[in-house]
Amino acid sequence: MLKLWKWYQNCLATHPVKTQVISSGLIWGIGDIAAQAVTHYTAKRHHLQTHDENENKAKLNWRRVATTSFFGLGFVGPVGHFWYEGLDHFIRLQLKLQPNSFRFVGTKVAVDSIIFGPLDLLVFFTYMGFSLGKTASQVKEDVKRDFLPALVVEGGVWPILQVVNFRFVPVRYQLLYVNIFCLLDSCFLSWLEQQEDASWKQWFRSFMPQKEQEQSGA
Repeated sequence: MLKLWKWYQNCLATHPVKTQVISSGLIWGIGDIAAQAVTHYTAKRHHLQTHDENENKAKLNWRRVATTSFFGLGFVGPVGHFWYEGLDHFIRLQLKLQPNSFRFVGTKVAVDSIIFGPLDLLVFFTYMGFSLGKTASQVKEDVKRDFLPALVVEGGVWPILQVVNFRFVPVRYQLLYVNIFCLLDSCFLSWLEQQEDASWKQWFRSFMPQKEQEQSGA
């Protein structure tokens, strides 16, 4: 394990962007495998499927694993690399805040939560919808249904994780830290999608403007 870590450090020092991209793709692929296992277990436990359907669902959907891996490769890896490097550079050199100070960490967490968090969710739901062959209107409805609940729930968890990340983890490892926790996040997002129009999601939609609620229900 130590040799693997040293090899990763060497790759990161030599080819930072390529290493972040490949590692993100691998981690997101593993996360989707775990998410499918959780989804299958949850459905089976609550008797949401027949025996034959359970047998089919038990088989891994490798196309979905590949699709999720490409999200890690094409978005999380490159965008995340430049985001964390750029965010650190901006706050240290432009805002001139003292590294690891309360204001430094707090500003990082706030900016990350306001900009990158919502963007990541929006791109994820949109990308996954189109990759499954859904139409633009179907993707729009899925985003309306899932985006706000995911943002609220994750908004109570990720800032805490990011406080640790921005305070104790060197910048070059911050994306790796985030990707590791995305293993759990993938399971949550998969479970969230499975809930479809659950009553607790309807509660979130009650905060939407009346016009949007009518369009969603149409």
